[in-house]
Amino acid sequence: MAANRDLAFTLGMVCLVLITGYSPLPTTSQLAETNPKRPLTPHGFTTETFDFPTEDYSRMEETTVTPPARNTASPYGKKRCEYNLCLESQIPCPVLATSTGCLCPGMTLHNEVPDTPTLKSVSWNGSEVVARWCAPHSYVTAYIVKVGGQERRRFMKDQRSGGLGDVEHNTKVCVVAVNDAGDSEGSCLTYPPGGSSLLLKAGLIGGALGFLLLLLLAVLLWRHTRQRKQEASISMHDTAATE
Repeated sequence: MAANRDLAFTLGMVCLVLITGYSPLPTTSQLAETNPKRPLTPHGFTTETFDFPTEDYSRMEETTVTPPARNTASPYGKKRCEYNLCLESQIPCPVLATSTGCLCPGMTLHNEVPDTPTLKSVSWNGSEVVARWCAPHSYVTAYIVKVGGQERRRFMKDQRSGGLGDVEHNTKVCVVAVNDAGDSEGSCLTYPPGGSSLLLKAGLIGGALGFLLLLLLAVLLWRHTRQRKQEASISMHDTAATE
């Protein structure tokens, strides 16, 4: 039995020598010398080298954060209504606000006496005197135009001008806004504009012309008197010469 074990061990060693002599197995040192920088990988796998950027994050530049611009628009995002207080026959501002969502200027309520309107002009248009005014920021039901302190005509709330007929010179014309709470104070102008100064200028011009006329008459009278004296002197001299 011992002889058989020795024979089997001998045959095994011979086979191992034959195998290693035919295909020598590489050692770890041999693999390291073949490609010292490439790591060992299992058979059938490949490796890829990825180059990651290296940055020095310790030297990051400081960045300034700009705060967002302040919004100066209306908090409601609405615009003012395109409503001119001096134009007539316009759509009422509350109606515009309801239909377009715009903002009307602040206005007094119907139970408050309206603010004073603004009388812009009183002029002659070729056939009659016409007054023009601008509405106040108030609830108005009508406008009254007074001439010389007396009511001349009443106009609708959407009107901004109206004829007054004939108006004497140097007369005070006023416009008043009206609603259920009462009448506003009047905004007044004198017709025609600067009428008192025109009268003063006319008086000065008339006085100057009268003075010039009197001066001319005095000169003519003086010349006439002098001429008569000269004629009388010549007549007396001729009479003395003939005697």
